[in-house]
Amino acid sequence: MTFEAAVLVLEDGARYRGQAYGAKGKRVGEVVFATGMTGYQETITDPSYAGQIVVMTAPHIGNTGVNSEDPESNRIWVSGFVIRDASRIVSNYRAEGSLDDQLTEQGIVGISGVDTRAITRRLRDAGSMRGGIFSGTENDLSDDEQLAAVRAETQMAGRSLSSEVSTSVAYLVASTVASIGRLAVLDLGVKTSTVNYLAERGFEVHVLPQTVTFEELLAIDPVAVFYSNGPGDPSASDAHVALLTQVLKRGLPFFGICFGNQLLGRALGYGTYKLPFGHRGINQPVIDVQTLRTEITSHNHGFAVDAPVGEISQSPAGFGRVEVSHVNLNDNVVEGLRALDIPAFSVQYHPEAASGPHDANYLFDRFRDLVLENAKDSK
Repeated sequence: MTFEAAVLVLEDGARYRGQAYGAKGKRVGEVVFATGMTGYQETITDPSYAGQIVVMTAPHIGNTGVNSEDPESNRIWVSGFVIRDASRIVSNYRAEGSLDDQLTEQGIVGISGVDTRAITRRLRDAGSMRGGIFSGTENDLSDDEQLAAVRAETQMAGRSLSSEVSTSVAYLVASTVASIGRLAVLDLGVKTSTVNYLAERGFEVHVLPQTVTFEELLAIDPVAVFYSNGPGDPSASDAHVALLTQVLKRGLPFFGICFGNQLLGRALGYGTYKLPFGHRGINQPVIDVQTLRTEITSHNHGFAVDAPVGEISQSPAGFGRVEVSHVNLNDNVVEGLRALDIPAFSVQYHPEAASGPHDANYLFDRFRDLVLENAKDSK
């Protein structure tokens, strides 16, 4: 087997040489690491990774191949893919092809044969940074030319990426059980499993473009509103915050996950900030302050809500009392919000977690119960 040279260049000048994996060329983006031992197909098809080069900390990638059932969207969204050991064979009864071939077909530039542990340690020390993968003819560029291309990339802070990942046309996913009403889902990078779990709770799921107006949202006569996960900086999503503010004032029940949690935080009047290297993977311990139950959860976020932990605060935007409902046990970062005077809550992590774990799946039931209780109180 013949290997072609490739290099990963970080904006601080660090260089990691390896072999080309997937498509060949140049890709730049924010370099982040994901700690999941499984679920690489779900990871690369998660729209929240748009604009990012993902480093997998699990050393052996590609052994189970790819299939048409596990993707979280209709395409690969990562800007680039970095792995240590690429599986030479595919060995799984569900496999329909190889990861390498799929990356090549979709034009995703990757690199293998690098020390992902060393890269991860550097990112943990210095924080997520811009980087680039160079292979093929791009590998022939000088070190200075490659580094200049990396440093010319736009920083993730301040970027709005929802328009790149959202659906352009509204669509409906019918409830798979007895219907409890229409749910307006703002697609900021929604995952397939999220929509399916909502449909399994009795919602007629109306997935709406991120450009939807409040009047267009009300036109479907929703019983509740849901904001999905998605990429980018929440401070650059003023229109989505303004829309959510109208939703909350209307008294519609609300549930948000990941990016949706950050936007609820902003709508309630709190700030957001960029984490040094974020939380990405399927092994993050989070405590539910109501039940004192620790959940192992799936994460993919580089920003967080700045709200007081361990106390009930007043919403700076006038929506009453707010509690930080979930807290990360690794670094005390806010992982959930619960409004006590309006029907709204959110979590920073991914309760849908298609590749697991499923500790937080109950949150979809909690949302269903909130909607039913709100409907009963309004009669």
